[in-house]
Amino acid sequence: MDTPERAREAGLAIATADTIAVDCEAAGYHRYSDRLCLVQLSTPSRTFVLDPLAVDLKPQLKELEDPRRRVLMHGAAYDLRLLRRDLDIRVAHLVDTQVQAGLLGEPAVGLQALLERHLGIRVSKKFQKADWARRPLSAEMVEYAAGDTRHLHRLATILGERLREVGRASWVEEECAWLVRSASSPVTPGPPADPVTRFRGARRLSPRAVTALRAVIGWRDAVARDLDRAPFRVASDAALLEVVVRSPASLHQLARVNGFPARLARTRGRSLLRVLEDVECLSAAELSPYPMPARKRSRPTPEEEATFERLKAARNRVADELALDRGRVMANNVLRAVAAANPGSLRELVAVADVRQWQAEVLGARLLAAMT
Repeated sequence: MDTPERAREAGLAIATADTIAVDCEAAGYHRYSDRLCLVQLSTPSRTFVLDPLAVDLKPQLKELEDPRRRVLMHGAAYDLRLLRRDLDIRVAHLVDTQVQAGLLGEPAVGLQALLERHLGIRVSKKFQKADWARRPLSAEMVEYAAGDTRHLHRLATILGERLREVGRASWVEEECAWLVRSASSPVTPGPPADPVTRFRGARRLSPRAVTALRAVIGWRDAVARDLDRAPFRVASDAALLEVVVRSPASLHQLARVNGFPARLARTRGRSLLRVLEDVECLSAAELSPYPMPARKRSRPTPEEEATFERLKAARNRVADELALDRGRVMANNVLRAVAAANPGSLRELVAVADVRQWQAEVLGARLLAAMT
């Protein structure tokens, strides 16, 4: 899986296939920096597991940008962004089997559940949270990864036939096109949140303790970066908060802090104690207390809230009639956008951000009636 020859072989297989199943594995659960660690590809007859950490896969995967080639994925949103971010690959023609299942009203849309229900294939969850950045990967891990694409062709065919029978194939096409556009749109990050706001109970801490907590979070982040390990795997949030509350003055006291890893206390404890000592030396003017809550958006007026409730009731009735999840028919945040836009026609409804044509067709008349 980690040779240029194998990558070229996969590229030739992709180039001659009308449909290719794709899945990706990343390392964010275990490693400090999330990165693409594995790419699985399946034609109807062959499966490849490729290593982007060892081989440049961009030349081969460029074939996925051909709109004439269907790309099968399951739960594609994250993997689409991963392919774009790490390999600059923009999938053109997506078929997401999770979207297919959702628009059929399947009781469970996870890949394991769908494979068992429609193909009688039981998939182990043994490596669901595996560290895909480790090398070498065991043969068992590689085989597990291959299973994520090996059966997608048959699954997509079964679900696609059912969608055509009930007249919802175009709904899936529109949803998948929206996923592709969303993955290609630039993400504009907002200002970074103060990390102490993620800690339950931090609001009640003194300004000095809050300042210490920020410093301890920064210490953990530096250790995590150095070890290439996810921060929560270095020390839990609860352990960091306990360190701040207990304010240990020695390695012995640090090792006795509830939840703090003893090995971490031995190997990195002195640097943590220096961080705590530095905060203790700060003057009151140098402390930074818990941040003031951000100004909340203005609350909806009673009239706007009443409109939203009417729209939601209309959406719920249609969802029940279609036997679909209510959020799948139209999400609440989109309903609120509709309420704010106050469309007077189907054309104006479709112009509202994130409203799809199929939603306007099956739901639009009810929503417009509920606006008044």
